[in-house]
Amino acid sequence: MPDAAKLVAGIGLGLLAFVVSGMIMPLFEEGTNFGWFTQVNVLVGILTGWFVVGGRAGRGMVSAVNVGLTGPVVMVFWALFIQSCNEMVRIAMKNRYDGAFEALVAVFEIGAEWALLMTTIPVWATLLAGGVVVGLLTEYAWRTWR
Repeated sequence: MPDAAKLVAGIGLGLLAFVVSGMIMPLFEEGTNFGWFTQVNVLVGILTGWFVVGGRAGRGMVSAVNVGLTGPVVMVFWALFIQSCNEMVRIAMKNRYDGAFEALVAVFEIGAEWALLMTTIPVWATLLAGGVVVGLLTEYAWRTWR
């Protein structure tokens, strides 16, 4: 059921995904075509905020901080998975894989490589601090407009 807490959480994690996507892009090699990278990440952020963070609102401030820390981690997991699948399909269209199993394994190889690439202090500090803020704002929205 839609409520203010889910809306606040979705918008908050969507904005966080937008900011972090801008921070991650310079980490890739120059000339990388990002396509729908930011838009997909923002959509993943909105959905994660709505279902993960917003769905757990109303359990107190400690829970809000905990969910605020969990939300960005879940968002990064799903964004990495979706972006890795997209990259695997792009490479598969060039006939670079010998079979379906090799392509499936490549999804996890690409995801692991990109996870290492984005593992920097500024990126994770922004994710975790932003997540705590989103969690607290979500709890505030739940208490104010339930």
